[in-house]
Amino acid sequence: MKLLVGLGNPGRDYASHRHNVGFMVVDEVMRRASASWSAKFKGEVGRLEIRSHSAIALKPQTYMNLSGESVGACARFYGVGVEDVLVIHDELDIPYGEVRVKPGGGHAGHNGLRSIFQHFAPKGDFARVRVGIGRPKHGDVSSFVLSSFSADERIDLDTVLQRGADAVECFVTDGLHTTMNRFNTR
Repeated sequence: MKLLVGLGNPGRDYASHRHNVGFMVVDEVMRRASASWSAKFKGEVGRLEIRSHSAIALKPQTYMNLSGESVGACARFYGVGVEDVLVIHDELDIPYGEVRVKPGGGHAGHNGLRSIFQHFAPKGDFARVRVGIGRPKHGDVSSFVLSSFSADERIDLDTVLQRGADAVECFVTDGLHTTMNRFNTR
């Protein structure tokens, strides 16, 4: 069984922010599977099937900086090992609209990933779907990630979310290496 973790911040005030693109992608995966959410593990959890493969989706409701508490509790409850966890998150170092898949690595200052390192996977050896939000040309990075997508970005946002959901589904059905080969081409 795979655990699919979308990162974001709970509440309406944050719903359209760049930092919530992980939530948005996981919501699309759940919509496609006609699955529903319930409250558990300080998060929203849903069981789903993707082409006869079982998975658990999770949206931590602890705010980004404490996401690892929810991830660790959920993974332990379902007996999911780090190799079967996929974290979907925003990525400043990838241009807006690009989706990339990676097998692990550092947290690069991302507080949600940092929390997962602290509470679940200290080596960071979980797979990621990184959804590019780009860097601000000037100004504070924190303000940028906690702001809504621009009008121009919103034009393509549905396509970006669809591509992210496609990558998540590919990970569940075909594994990490196939997903990387399919989605990391430019």
